[in-house]
Amino acid sequence: MYLASVEKPAAGRTDRTKRVAGTVLALGTVSLITDVSSEMVSAILPLYLVAGLGLSPAVYGLIDGLYTGATALLRLAGGYVADRARRRKAVAAVGYGLSASMKFGLLAAGTSVPWLSAAIVADRAGKGLRTAPRDALITLSTPAGQLGRAFGVHRAMDTAGAFAGPLVALAVLAASGQAYDSVFVVSGCIAVIGVLVLVLFVGDHRGPRPPAAAVSLTAAAALLRRRPIRMLLLGAVLLGLSTIGDGFVFLLLQRQENLASGWFPLLAVGTSLTYLALAVPFGTLADRIGRAPVVLGGYAALLIVYLLLGSGWGGPVTVVVVLVLYGGYYAATDGVLMALAGPLLPAELRTTGLGLIQTGQALAYLVSSVLFGLAWQRWDAAGAIHAATAFGFVTLSISAILLLRRPADA
Repeated sequence: MYLASVEKPAAGRTDRTKRVAGTVLALGTVSLITDVSSEMVSAILPLYLVAGLGLSPAVYGLIDGLYTGATALLRLAGGYVADRARRRKAVAAVGYGLSASMKFGLLAAGTSVPWLSAAIVADRAGKGLRTAPRDALITLSTPAGQLGRAFGVHRAMDTAGAFAGPLVALAVLAASGQAYDSVFVVSGCIAVIGVLVLVLFVGDHRGPRPPAAAVSLTAAAALLRRRPIRMLLLGAVLLGLSTIGDGFVFLLLQRQENLASGWFPLLAVGTSLTYLALAVPFGTLADRIGRAPVVLGGYAALLIVYLLLGSGWGGPVTVVVVLVLYGGYYAATDGVLMALAGPLLPAELRTTGLGLIQTGQALAYLVSSVLFGLAWQRWDAAGAIHAATAFGFVTLSISAILLLRRPADA
Protein backbone atom coordinates (compact mmCIF):
# COMPACT_ATOMS: atom_id res chain seq x y z
CA MET A 1 0.00 0.00 0.00
CA TYR A 2 1.15 3.52 -0.72
CA LEU A 3 0.29 4.55 2.83
CA ALA A 4 2.95 2.26 4.18
CA SER A 5 5.74 3.97 2.30
CA VAL A 6 8.22 6.18 4.07
CA GLU A 7 10.06 8.76 2.03
CA LYS A 8 13.60 7.81 1.04
CA PRO A 9 16.34 10.44 0.88
CA ALA A 10 16.42 12.11 -2.49
CA ALA A 11 19.23 11.36 -4.91
CA GLY A 12 22.43 12.90 -3.65
CA ARG A 13 21.14 13.10 -0.07
CA THR A 14 22.86 10.14 1.49
CA ASP A 15 23.81 9.50 5.06
CA ARG A 16 27.41 10.30 4.14
CA THR A 17 26.69 14.00 3.98
CA LYS A 18 26.87 15.94 7.22
CA ARG A 19 25.68 19.24 5.87
CA VAL A 20 22.40 20.56 7.17
CA ALA A 21 19.87 21.20 4.40
CA GLY A 22 19.30 24.79 3.31
CA THR A 23 15.61 24.42 4.16
CA VAL A 24 16.54 23.64 7.77
CA LEU A 25 18.80 26.71 8.00
CA ALA A 26 16.19 28.97 6.40
CA LEU A 27 13.46 27.71 8.73
CA GLY A 28 15.88 28.11 11.62
CA THR A 29 16.34 31.76 10.69
CA VAL A 30 12.57 32.27 10.58
CA SER A 31 12.20 30.60 13.98
CA LEU A 32 15.05 32.65 15.44
CA ILE A 33 13.40 35.92 14.44
CA THR A 34 9.93 34.74 15.45
CA ASP A 35 11.14 33.54 18.84
CA VAL A 36 12.71 36.91 19.59
CA SER A 37 9.21 38.29 19.10
CA SER A 38 7.28 35.60 20.97
CA GLU A 39 9.68 35.32 23.91
CA MET A 40 9.57 39.08 24.42
CA VAL A 41 5.91 38.58 25.28
CA SER A 42 6.27 35.21 27.03
CA ALA A 43 8.98 36.56 29.34
CA ILE A 44 6.75 39.29 30.75
CA LEU A 45 3.30 37.72 30.39
CA PRO A 46 3.17 35.69 33.65
CA LEU A 47 4.30 38.69 35.70
CA TYR A 48 2.01 41.03 33.75
CA LEU A 49 -1.03 38.84 34.36
CA VAL A 50 -0.35 37.78 37.97
CA ALA A 51 1.43 40.81 39.42
CA GLY A 52 0.24 43.53 37.05
CA LEU A 53 -3.42 42.55 36.63
CA GLY A 54 -3.72 40.59 39.89
CA LEU A 55 -5.01 37.35 38.40
CA SER A 56 -5.20 34.30 40.66
CA PRO A 57 -3.04 31.23 39.96
CA ALA A 58 -6.15 29.35 38.84
CA VAL A 59 -7.07 31.98 36.25
CA TYR A 60 -3.46 32.21 35.12
CA GLY A 61 -3.39 28.41 34.77
CA LEU A 62 -6.44 28.57 32.51
CA ILE A 63 -4.89 31.29 30.34
CA ASP A 64 -1.55 29.50 30.26
CA GLY A 65 -3.29 26.31 29.18
CA LEU A 66 -5.14 28.19 26.45
CA TYR A 67 -1.81 29.63 25.35
CA THR A 68 -0.71 26.17 24.24
CA GLY A 69 -3.62 23.80 24.32
CA ALA A 70 -6.91 25.41 23.34
CA THR A 71 -5.99 25.56 19.63
CA ALA A 72 -4.41 22.12 19.61
CA LEU A 73 -6.80 20.69 17.02
CA LEU A 74 -5.57 23.31 14.56
CA ARG A 75 -2.23 21.50 14.56
CA LEU A 76 -3.92 18.40 13.24
CA ALA A 77 -6.23 20.27 10.85
CA GLY A 78 -3.39 22.43 9.55
CA GLY A 79 -1.22 19.38 9.06
CA TYR A 80 -3.90 17.58 7.07
CA VAL A 81 -4.62 20.61 4.88
CA ALA A 82 -0.90 21.05 4.22
CA ASP A 83 -0.57 17.40 3.17
CA ARG A 84 -3.75 17.46 1.11
CA ALA A 85 -2.83 20.63 -0.79
CA ARG A 86 0.91 19.79 -0.77
CA ARG A 87 1.51 23.40 0.33
CA ARG A 88 3.29 23.13 3.64
CA LYS A 89 5.04 26.47 3.29
CA ALA A 90 1.76 28.30 2.57
CA VAL A 91 0.05 26.86 5.66
CA ALA A 92 3.08 27.70 7.78
CA ALA A 93 3.05 31.28 6.42
CA VAL A 94 -0.59 31.73 7.43
CA GLY A 95 0.29 30.57 10.93
CA TYR A 96 3.27 32.87 11.27
CA GLY A 97 1.24 35.79 9.92
CA LEU A 98 -1.62 35.23 12.38
CA SER A 99 0.78 35.13 15.33
CA ALA A 100 2.48 38.32 14.16
CA SER A 101 -0.81 40.19 13.93
CA MET A 102 -1.87 39.08 17.40
CA LYS A 103 1.11 40.84 19.00
CA PHE A 104 -0.72 44.03 18.08
CA GLY A 105 -3.92 42.37 19.31
CA LEU A 106 -2.41 42.17 22.79
CA LEU A 107 -1.82 45.90 22.59
CA ALA A 108 -5.43 46.53 21.59
CA ALA A 109 -6.75 44.28 24.38
CA GLY A 110 -5.40 46.57 27.10
CA THR A 111 -6.24 45.22 30.56
CA SER A 112 -9.36 43.31 29.49
CA VAL A 113 -8.86 39.68 30.51
CA PRO A 114 -11.38 38.29 27.95
CA TRP A 115 -9.74 40.20 25.09
CA LEU A 116 -6.27 39.30 26.30
CA SER A 117 -7.32 35.66 26.38
CA ALA A 118 -8.75 35.94 22.86
CA ALA A 119 -5.54 37.48 21.55
CA ILE A 120 -3.47 34.77 23.25
CA VAL A 121 -5.66 32.02 21.78
CA ALA A 122 -5.38 33.55 18.28
CA ASP A 123 -1.61 33.85 18.67
CA ARG A 124 -1.36 30.17 19.62
CA ALA A 125 -3.71 29.30 16.75
CA GLY A 126 -1.00 30.65 14.49
CA LYS A 127 1.58 28.49 16.24
CA GLY A 128 -0.73 25.50 15.91
CA LEU A 129 -1.02 26.02 12.16
CA ARG A 130 2.66 26.53 11.49
CA THR A 131 4.41 23.98 13.71
CA ALA A 132 3.55 20.70 11.95
CA PRO A 133 4.17 22.02 8.39
CA ARG A 134 7.49 23.51 9.51
CA ASP A 135 8.63 20.28 11.16
CA ALA A 136 7.45 18.25 8.17
CA LEU A 137 9.58 20.40 5.86
CA ILE A 138 12.57 19.59 8.06
CA THR A 139 11.93 15.83 7.96
CA LEU A 140 11.31 15.84 4.20
CA SER A 141 14.59 17.63 3.46
CA THR A 142 16.81 15.52 5.76
CA PRO A 143 18.00 11.87 5.62
CA ALA A 144 16.30 9.80 8.33
CA GLY A 145 19.58 9.01 10.09
CA GLN A 146 20.37 12.70 10.58
CA LEU A 147 17.01 13.98 11.80
CA GLY A 148 18.15 14.38 15.39
CA ARG A 149 21.00 16.64 14.32
CA ALA A 150 18.81 18.59 11.87
CA PHE A 151 16.18 19.26 14.53
CA GLY A 152 18.97 20.09 16.97
CA VAL A 153 20.33 22.75 14.61
CA HIS A 154 16.85 24.15 14.01
CA ARG A 155 15.99 24.21 17.70
CA ALA A 156 19.35 25.79 18.52
CA MET A 157 18.61 28.64 16.10
CA ASP A 158 15.08 28.85 17.46
CA THR A 159 16.44 29.01 21.00
CA ALA A 160 18.93 31.73 20.08
CA GLY A 161 15.84 33.84 19.46
CA ALA A 162 14.31 32.67 22.72
CA PHE A 163 17.53 33.67 24.48
CA ALA A 164 17.52 37.15 22.91
CA GLY A 165 13.78 37.80 23.34
CA PRO A 166 13.70 38.41 27.11
CA LEU A 167 16.83 40.60 26.84
CA VAL A 168 15.15 42.70 24.16
CA ALA A 169 12.04 42.90 26.35
CA LEU A 170 14.13 44.14 29.28
CA ALA A 171 15.78 46.75 27.07
CA VAL A 172 12.43 47.94 25.73
CA LEU A 173 10.94 48.12 29.23
CA ALA A 174 13.94 50.08 30.48
CA ALA A 175 13.77 52.51 27.56
CA SER A 176 10.00 52.98 27.84
CA GLY A 177 9.72 53.40 31.60
CA GLN A 178 8.30 49.89 32.20
CA ALA A 179 5.51 50.27 29.61
CA TYR A 180 4.28 46.81 28.65
CA ASP A 181 2.56 48.19 25.54
CA SER A 182 5.91 49.07 24.02
CA VAL A 183 6.99 45.42 24.30
CA PHE A 184 3.91 44.32 22.33
CA VAL A 185 4.59 46.86 19.56
CA VAL A 186 8.26 45.97 19.11
CA SER A 187 7.39 42.27 19.29
CA GLY A 188 4.85 42.65 16.50
CA CYS A 189 7.29 44.47 14.23
CA ILE A 190 9.94 41.77 14.68
CA ALA A 191 7.38 39.04 13.96
CA VAL A 192 6.53 40.68 10.62
CA ILE A 193 10.19 40.43 9.63
CA GLY A 194 10.10 36.69 10.36
CA VAL A 195 7.10 36.26 8.03
CA LEU A 196 8.93 38.09 5.24
CA VAL A 197 11.98 35.84 5.61
CA LEU A 198 9.75 32.76 5.36
CA VAL A 199 8.04 34.00 2.22
CA LEU A 200 11.23 35.09 0.49
CA PHE A 201 13.79 32.45 1.47
CA VAL A 202 12.12 29.15 2.46
CA GLY A 203 11.42 26.68 -0.32
CA ASP A 204 8.45 24.31 -0.28
CA HIS A 205 8.65 20.53 -0.65
CA ARG A 206 5.96 19.55 -3.12
CA GLY A 207 7.15 16.12 -4.28
CA PRO A 208 5.20 13.85 -6.67
CA ARG A 209 1.43 13.90 -6.27
CA PRO A 210 0.36 10.75 -4.37
CA PRO A 211 -2.81 8.80 -5.20
CA ALA A 212 -5.93 10.53 -3.87
CA ALA A 213 -6.62 7.69 -1.45
CA ALA A 214 -3.18 8.10 0.13
CA VAL A 215 -4.03 11.56 1.51
CA SER A 216 -7.55 11.29 2.87
CA LEU A 217 -9.32 11.34 6.20
CA THR A 218 -9.51 7.55 6.05
CA ALA A 219 -5.77 7.26 5.45
CA ALA A 220 -5.07 9.76 8.25
CA ALA A 221 -7.23 7.78 10.68
CA ALA A 222 -5.41 4.62 9.62
CA LEU A 223 -2.21 6.02 11.13
CA LEU A 224 -3.60 5.13 14.56
CA ARG A 225 -3.87 1.49 13.54
CA ARG A 226 -0.09 1.32 13.39
CA ARG A 227 1.16 0.13 16.74
CA PRO A 228 4.44 2.15 16.80
CA ILE A 229 2.57 5.39 16.07
CA ARG A 230 -0.13 4.58 18.61
CA MET A 231 2.41 3.81 21.32
CA LEU A 232 4.38 6.98 20.54
CA LEU A 233 1.23 9.10 20.68
CA LEU A 234 0.15 7.62 24.01
CA GLY A 235 3.61 8.08 25.49
CA ALA A 236 3.78 11.68 24.26
CA VAL A 237 0.38 12.47 25.78
CA LEU A 238 1.35 11.00 29.15
CA LEU A 239 4.56 13.00 29.18
CA GLY A 240 2.61 16.12 28.25
CA LEU A 241 0.34 15.59 31.25
CA SER A 242 3.38 15.87 33.53
CA THR A 243 4.41 19.28 32.12
CA ILE A 244 3.31 22.36 34.07
CA GLY A 245 4.79 25.02 31.78
CA ASP A 246 7.42 27.73 31.88
CA GLY A 247 5.30 30.37 33.56
CA PHE A 248 4.60 28.22 36.61
CA VAL A 249 8.20 27.01 36.86
CA PHE A 250 9.53 30.56 36.80
CA LEU A 251 6.86 31.87 39.19
CA LEU A 252 7.69 29.08 41.65
CA LEU A 253 11.40 29.81 41.37
CA GLN A 254 10.86 33.54 41.82
CA ARG A 255 8.78 33.02 44.96
CA GLN A 256 11.13 30.42 46.41
CA GLU A 257 14.14 32.68 45.92
CA ASN A 258 12.25 35.93 46.59
CA LEU A 259 13.59 37.45 43.38
CA ALA A 260 12.72 41.02 42.43
CA SER A 261 10.33 41.30 39.49
CA GLY A 262 13.02 42.90 37.35
CA TRP A 263 14.94 39.62 37.38
CA PHE A 264 11.98 37.55 36.24
CA PRO A 265 12.63 37.71 32.45
CA LEU A 266 16.23 36.57 33.04
CA LEU A 267 14.98 33.19 34.24
CA ALA A 268 13.86 32.46 30.68
CA VAL A 269 17.24 33.69 29.42
CA GLY A 270 19.08 31.18 31.61
CA THR A 271 16.88 28.33 30.39
CA SER A 272 17.31 29.36 26.75
CA LEU A 273 21.08 29.60 27.10
CA THR A 274 21.26 25.98 28.27
CA TYR A 275 18.85 24.86 25.56
CA LEU A 276 20.96 26.67 22.96
CA ALA A 277 24.14 24.98 24.15
CA LEU A 278 22.68 21.46 24.33
CA ALA A 279 20.23 21.25 21.40
CA VAL A 280 22.73 20.10 18.76
CA PRO A 281 24.74 17.76 21.06
CA PHE A 282 21.56 16.09 22.33
CA GLY A 283 20.18 15.81 18.79
CA THR A 284 23.40 14.19 17.60
CA LEU A 285 23.42 11.89 20.63
CA ALA A 286 19.85 10.85 19.84
CA ASP A 287 20.88 9.84 16.31
CA ARG A 288 23.61 7.64 17.79
CA ILE A 289 22.03 5.93 20.79
CA GLY A 290 18.33 6.20 19.98
CA ARG A 291 15.86 9.04 20.32
CA ALA A 292 13.51 7.50 22.89
CA PRO A 293 16.17 7.25 25.65
CA VAL A 294 17.14 10.90 25.11
CA VAL A 295 13.50 12.04 25.30
CA LEU A 296 12.94 10.05 28.50
CA GLY A 297 16.14 11.45 29.98
CA GLY A 298 14.85 14.95 29.30
CA TYR A 299 11.66 14.28 31.26
CA ALA A 300 13.71 12.78 34.08
CA ALA A 301 15.57 16.12 34.25
CA LEU A 302 12.18 17.86 34.45
CA LEU A 303 11.22 15.75 37.46
CA ILE A 304 14.44 16.77 39.20
CA VAL A 305 13.43 20.40 38.57
CA TYR A 306 10.09 19.71 40.28
CA LEU A 307 11.87 18.08 43.21
CA LEU A 308 14.12 21.11 43.65
CA LEU A 309 11.18 23.52 43.43
CA GLY A 310 9.33 21.55 46.08
CA SER A 311 12.29 21.01 48.37
CA GLY A 312 12.48 24.53 49.74
CA TRP A 313 16.24 24.64 49.14
CA GLY A 314 17.28 28.15 48.20
CA GLY A 315 20.29 30.05 47.02
CA PRO A 316 22.08 30.88 43.77
CA VAL A 317 23.19 27.28 43.23
CA THR A 318 19.58 26.08 43.23
CA VAL A 319 18.62 28.74 40.69
CA VAL A 320 21.47 27.75 38.35
CA VAL A 321 20.79 24.02 38.67
CA VAL A 322 17.07 24.47 38.00
CA LEU A 323 17.67 26.61 34.91
CA VAL A 324 20.33 24.25 33.54
CA LEU A 325 18.17 21.18 34.05
CA TYR A 326 15.11 22.94 32.62
CA GLY A 327 17.02 23.98 29.51
CA GLY A 328 18.39 20.45 29.23
CA TYR A 329 14.86 19.08 29.40
CA TYR A 330 13.86 21.18 26.40
CA ALA A 331 17.00 20.28 24.44
CA ALA A 332 16.39 16.56 24.98
CA THR A 333 12.68 16.53 24.15
CA ASP A 334 11.44 19.26 21.81
CA GLY A 335 13.06 18.47 18.47
CA VAL A 336 14.10 14.93 19.41
CA LEU A 337 10.46 13.84 19.80
CA MET A 338 9.70 15.04 16.26
CA ALA A 339 12.84 13.29 14.99
CA LEU A 340 11.60 10.13 16.73
CA ALA A 341 8.22 10.40 15.00
CA GLY A 342 9.38 11.39 11.51
CA PRO A 343 10.67 8.03 10.20
CA LEU A 344 7.53 6.25 11.44
CA LEU A 345 5.26 8.37 9.24
CA PRO A 346 4.68 8.08 5.47
CA ALA A 347 5.90 11.06 3.44
CA GLU A 348 2.44 11.84 2.06
CA LEU A 349 1.00 12.14 5.59
CA ARG A 350 4.10 13.39 7.37
CA THR A 351 2.59 16.75 8.37
CA THR A 352 -0.68 15.14 9.50
CA GLY A 353 1.15 12.61 11.64
CA LEU A 354 3.38 15.18 13.29
CA GLY A 355 0.31 17.35 13.86
CA LEU A 356 -1.43 14.41 15.52
CA ILE A 357 1.38 13.96 18.03
CA GLN A 358 1.66 17.70 18.66
CA THR A 359 -2.11 17.91 19.15
CA GLY A 360 -2.03 15.13 21.74
CA GLN A 361 0.73 16.86 23.69
CA ALA A 362 -0.94 20.27 23.45
CA LEU A 363 -4.25 18.95 24.77
CA ALA A 364 -2.40 17.19 27.57
CA TYR A 365 -0.62 20.45 28.39
CA LEU A 366 -3.97 22.28 28.52
CA VAL A 367 -5.24 19.77 31.08
CA SER A 368 -2.06 19.81 33.18
CA SER A 369 -1.82 23.60 33.25
CA VAL A 370 -5.42 24.06 34.36
CA LEU A 371 -5.13 21.33 37.00
CA PHE A 372 -1.87 22.73 38.34
CA GLY A 373 -3.40 26.19 38.66
CA LEU A 374 -6.36 24.76 40.54
CA ALA A 375 -4.04 22.72 42.77
CA TRP A 376 -2.02 25.83 43.57
CA GLN A 377 -5.24 27.67 44.42
CA ARG A 378 -6.40 24.89 46.73
CA TRP A 379 -3.19 23.57 48.32
CA ASP A 380 -0.71 26.44 47.74
CA ALA A 381 2.41 26.27 45.57
CA ALA A 382 4.18 23.60 47.62
CA GLY A 383 1.23 21.21 47.55
CA ALA A 384 0.77 21.69 43.82
CA ILE A 385 4.40 20.97 42.92
CA HIS A 386 4.49 17.90 45.19
CA ALA A 387 1.41 16.51 43.42
CA ALA A 388 2.94 17.28 40.01
CA THR A 389 6.16 15.48 41.01
CA ALA A 390 4.36 12.33 42.13
CA PHE A 391 2.24 12.27 38.99
CA GLY A 392 5.33 12.87 36.85
CA PHE A 393 7.05 9.77 38.22
CA VAL A 394 4.01 7.67 37.27
CA THR A 395 3.71 9.06 33.72
CA LEU A 396 7.45 8.78 33.08
CA SER A 397 7.47 5.13 34.14
CA ILE A 398 4.55 4.22 31.89
CA SER A 399 5.94 6.23 28.98
CA ALA A 400 9.30 4.49 29.29
CA ILE A 401 7.57 1.14 28.86
CA LEU A 402 5.66 2.39 25.81
CA LEU A 403 8.54 4.11 24.04
CA LEU A 404 11.35 1.67 24.76
CA ARG A 405 9.29 -1.30 23.56
CA ARG A 406 8.73 0.34 20.19
CA PRO A 407 10.74 -0.89 17.20
CA ALA A 408 14.10 0.83 17.05
CA ASP A 409 13.79 4.29 15.54
CA ALA A 410 15.68 5.29 12.44
